[in-house]
Amino acid sequence: MDVDGRQVTISHPDKVVFPEADGRAPVTKGDLVSYYLAVADGALRGVADRPMILKRFVKGITEEAIFQKRAPEKRPDWIEVAELRYARGTSAKEAVVHEPAGLAWAINLGCVDLNPHPVRSGDLDHPDELRIDLDPMPGVEWPQILDVAQVAREVLEDHGLTAWPKTSGSRGFHIYARIAPNWPFKQVRLAAETVAREVQRRAPDLASSLWWKEERGQRVFVDFNQNAKDRTVASAYSVRATPDARVSTPLTWDEVPGCRAEEFTILTVPARFAERGDPWESMDDAVGSLDALLTLAEELGPAEKPPKGNKPLIEVARTKTRDEALAALDVWRNRHPEAANALQPTDILIDGMRGPSSIWYRIRINLEHVLEAQRPAQEELIADYSPWEGYSGRQGRP
Repeated sequence: MDVDGRQVTISHPDKVVFPEADGRAPVTKGDLVSYYLAVADGALRGVADRPMILKRFVKGITEEAIFQKRAPEKRPDWIEVAELRYARGTSAKEAVVHEPAGLAWAINLGCVDLNPHPVRSGDLDHPDELRIDLDPMPGVEWPQILDVAQVAREVLEDHGLTAWPKTSGSRGFHIYARIAPNWPFKQVRLAAETVAREVQRRAPDLASSLWWKEERGQRVFVDFNQNAKDRTVASAYSVRATPDARVSTPLTWDEVPGCRAEEFTILTVPARFAERGDPWESMDDAVGSLDALLTLAEELGPAEKPPKGNKPLIEVARTKTRDEALAALDVWRNRHPEAANALQPTDILIDGMRGPSSIWYRIRINLEHVLEAQRPAQEELIADYSPWEGYSGRQGRP
């Protein structure tokens, strides 16, 4: 196909990426390409000139994605690369797109959402975005997430930054702030952690900044670690791998109180974009400083750490897929029905862990709400998957 004068090959455009769901027809690769071209101005605002990991759903969203850091050797000459170097000594030349044709190219490779780093290709060590990811713990309802978003906005604005909200397209909510590229990743992450701690201080019943899941309770985790050097976040206008093909959609703050995440899908967002444009259009005109947040970080001092072994935790399974993890959890529940019935929603810890080329899953159980005499002991894992078995060390390839 011709995209603004660039020739882009779309292989198998009729391939189903999203199966039929809730009366919606299947979404094909060709449909995905059409979507991204319809919202290209907004999507490029989130990814242009940024190296990005290629998160490839080569068999559609019903299978786990493969994370490919290195851009393919065979690529158009208008797809650039930037070489990111990591603390563990590895490096990867990651894809950098600048134009709508680059979006189509990425989707053809099997990408559904786009996952850029918070840096520009000309300076890979100094982010120009601070990203806050609001991640609800089990049992947290949507209105609580939106309430925490408003507190996070206040914290950012009280410290000289403009807050830009968007749905995550999944269960949570994202807030970005443009910053001058004057601080390294370590300082940006510290600033984000400071935002999280201040949000928790202002709304302790609603939000948590604690890194340990078992300590958070039924609150929204203000995830600051998305600002670490190797982390990426689904960008604005990314379609997410949910059955209803939700979109991570930029909003105005006036829209936030009444918004519903399920309203923004691959079917509804193009019309919204055509009618209203991009609420984040002026984002690049609102570049701020981290000085005030870093001053607050000094005033707060180091974050407290919970005592080791504070919670009675057992591990149940390590699996390749989330479905396998949930199946293992069901096996454990059937083995220990009394203990399972005593659990609170937040006692079941489902951890998505980063492997060399994909996410794998770990199930842990916090037994603090189970009578001590009824607490099952640590047993042999129901499943014990290792993502590193047979791994050769090449990023993005088994």
